Amino acid sequence: MFKFEITSCSNSNLARTGIFETPHGLVETPKFMPVGTLGTVKGLSSKQLKSTGSSMILANTFHLHLQPGEKIIKQAGGLHNFMNWQQPILTDSGGYQVFSLSKLNEISDAGVKFKNPRDGSLIFLSPEKVIEIQMNLGSDVIMAFDHCPPHTVSENDIYDSMERTHKWLERCVEVKKSPNQALFGIVQGGRYPKLREISSKFVSSFDLPGIAVGGVSVGETVEEIHNVIKLVPNFLPTQKPKYLMGIGSLKEISLAIANGFDLFDCVLPTRLGRHGTALFNDERLNLRNSGFKSDFSPIDKTCHCETCKNYSRAYLHHLIRNDELLGLTLISLHNIYHLTRFTNAISQAIKDNCFTIDFAPWKTSSIAHHTW
Repeated sequence: MFKFEITSCSNSNLARTGIFETPHGLVETPKFMPVGTLGTVKGLSSKQLKSTGSSMILANTFHLHLQPGEKIIKQAGGLHNFMNWQQPILTDSGGYQVFSLSKLNEISDAGVKFKNPRDGSLIFLSPEKVIEIQMNLGSDVIMAFDHCPPHTVSENDIYDSMERTHKWLERCVEVKKSPNQALFGIVQGGRYPKLREISSKFVSSFDLPGIAVGGVSVGETVEEIHNVIKLVPNFLPTQKPKYLMGIGSLKEISLAIANGFDLFDCVLPTRLGRHGTALFNDERLNLRNSGFKSDFSPIDKTCHCETCKNYSRAYLHHLIRNDELLGLTLISLHNIYHLTRFTNAISQAIKDNCFTIDFAPWKTSSIAHHTW
């Protein structure tokens, strides 16, 4: 039920376009995926989300397990019906919460004991439980449970977390039964090249429908992020879709695509939108600033999103300064459209064999030439 076809390749780097086939439709890659942690991309209806050109979104296993619970969602006919999104959905395993809620959890080889951030009750997630939850959610792509440690821990600690991730992957593969869900394994190993190589080869050995790379953009330097992006694809099978987790800046997305990655996600566009910040080329416009009070131009004159077609910076400034929810929705909609448009432009540039990146200095215009 899952197929990945590479449709074109760049002559100058490892970039490629592809089609990832899922039970709920096709995903043309490379593609940015908006994050809908609780079954909603914050501030946007499913209709508005479709208008951004998004084709696949994320939801979070851990948070949906807490509220409303996977049994409720299963009774609703699965997450697609529950949130009225009939296109592909990927669910994260909760592995990131092992990192982000480190003060509220206790990790062992058996799994992770969490203190519920809502009410303080104890929750235990094992690899088996995580797969069970995701099978009940009914998402198209499900993620193996992984241990993502802080980047500041020692190499020995990174090694131990990588080994635990590998053992958990074996257990996830063992219990995953649903044929209409694709299980992706996750490569860990921190900033250490040898560990990344070991993890890449181990995860690749399972011949799963796709492979994710985690433990990136968790506090390490930009140089260390770039090193992982350039290194890991060398050890991954070319015929599988590659998902780089937690990346949402134009520079890192373009570098990742040039190195053979296909899928990306980040909370950045809606998080910025909720704070009144709009994406413009490779800049961020804080629309709260008084300089936009009488600026009657759209966020971006070249953008065709519903926000830019209908509203001015001055109006958005007015909404944000008055804490009107519509302002947050309109800016979030633009920000998601912006990243979708960017990956679409790169896709066209790859097909036209004119995709280049220029980091000295960084130039957005060099990413996709005439298509951006």
